[in-house]
Formats: sequence, C-alpha cells, structure tokens
Amino acid sequence: MEYIGGALLAVTAAPVILTSIGFTAGGIAATSVAAKMMSLSAIAAGGGVPAGGLVATLQAAGAAGIGAAGNAALAAGGAIAGGVANAL
Repeated sequence: MEYIGGALLAVTAAPVILTSIGFTAGGIAATSVAAKMMSLSAIAAGGGVPAGGLVATLQAAGAAGIGAAGNAALAAGGAIAGGVANAL
C-alpha cells in the first residue's frame, strides 16, 4: 500500500512544487528559486539557458504540464520512496 501512496503523492505534488518554486505557466517567476536557477544556468553556459537542460525541462513542465512519461517516472520514483520509507 505504501508503494501506491508514494506514487500518488509524487504525481500530485510535482506540479504544485514546480509552481511554488517559480516554474509557472506564464514563465519563470521573478525573484524565485527558478529565477536563481535560470541565472546560474545561463552563467554556467556562457550567457544562455541550454535547451534540454534542467531549467528548460522544468520550465516546460511548469508551462505545459507533466506528460505521460514524466508522470510514469514520478510514479515509479514515488513508489520506490514509499517502499523504502515503509522499510525504515
């Protein structure tokens, strides 16, 4: 049962967490954690945020939602975490 709970929690919490740290449908929120991540990513890349990088991927998920493959990965990870937490 813990596996199902972990999977459900991961899938339902991910969009809320993305929005709360600043990856929104309208773009990256000013002065947010996402804005700081974007700044650090651009500096590291020499001036632009790399396509396909972590910040770009999280922003795409924040703007368009998490697709089926992403939800499947979240569910799997959440199920594993639920099982591990139960074993402790």
